Amino acid sequence: MNESLKILSGSAHPLLAQSIAQNLNIALCAAELTTFPDGETFVQIHENIRGGDVFIVQPTCPPTNQNLMELLIMVDAVRRASAARITAVLPFFGYARQDRKDRPRVPITAKLVANLLVAAGVNRVLTVDLHAGQIQGFFDIPVDHLYAAPVLMKAIREREIKDLVVVSPDVGGIKMTHAFAKALGAPMAIVAKNRVSAEEVEAHSVIGDVAGKNVLLVDDLTETAGTLTAAADLLLKHGAKTIYAGVSHAVLGEKGRNRIIKSPIVELLATNSTPQATGEKVTALDIAPLLAQAIGRIHGNESVTSLFDTRG
Repeated sequence: MNESLKILSGSAHPLLAQSIAQNLNIALCAAELTTFPDGETFVQIHENIRGGDVFIVQPTCPPTNQNLMELLIMVDAVRRASAARITAVLPFFGYARQDRKDRPRVPITAKLVANLLVAAGVNRVLTVDLHAGQIQGFFDIPVDHLYAAPVLMKAIREREIKDLVVVSPDVGGIKMTHAFAKALGAPMAIVAKNRVSAEEVEAHSVIGDVAGKNVLLVDDLTETAGTLTAAADLLLKHGAKTIYAGVSHAVLGEKGRNRIIKSPIVELLATNSTPQATGEKVTALDIAPLLAQAIGRIHGNESVTSLFDTRG
């Protein structure tokens, strides 16, 4: 690998950054990240990166604001150290759900974050399964948008689940569900839901046949697990047998983990895009090889198109 390739890790997910570097057979770039008593972030790069191709690995997961600000400060430090190109590697892009004005006098924070990254000096973004694909258009720089589907589908196939039905826990996930169903050669169904609050969801009907079937619920993101567990409860009432769930990003807090434990879901498959993808019944799938392959191709100015393949 070219010596100009540098992988920097923020404090959001150092284990993932380390795994990416190992997959590329290089060491992480030495850097110091500390916090002053007043909460300010300090960054110093301890290697010469002048003219380097620098990739900063920092999912903007909880604490979201802290991790985002740290990323911006790291970008500024790298830019002032005369790096030739700066790529922000965001396995999980926080604020992605605030991508439109759906109520009066609200911000489009996903666009604001895009503007902040570009203003700080980012030349390129590498991310996985944006909550809304159109967020790529919020950037005036190249965005490489990878998909976790092949990683999730590989894990599902290894479990050799018979009589499988792929289910979307809400109507917004139909496109993703259809892709999984087609690739796995399974029928699909949909759960209709009503969101009561940011943490409470009511699932009220099932479109499709799940009686006597094993079910795979698929979604791009879960935090409090309200949507997944409400759907699982309803599917069980409709005669579903074993219920699995697969998500790209499990940004689970205590409430989400407890809900998964108490739910009929026997296993939640999720990538390790965030360090929060842990807990009883939760299986974290490694996306470091995928990200490392993308970084290697970007560094070598090669096509990354084949990595967008969602067929598994």
